[in-house]
Amino acid sequence: MHVHVTNPEGEAKFWIEPTISLASSYNLSAVVLRRLQKLVEEHRDEIEQNWKKHFSS
Repeated sequence: MHVHVTNPEGEAKFWIEPTISLASSYNLSAVVLRRLQKLVEEHRDEIEQNWKKHFSS
């Protein structure tokens, strides 16, 4: 399970399982990546629910 995150400067992919971790990134600073990872962590339950809903169809 993973999530793609984009912002005006670039994009990143975070693994959700087994733990939240950065899979890849393009053109994002370490500061921005830390902020994005924190957002992913804060919204993990919502991301997982939507992932399961989307891929169970």
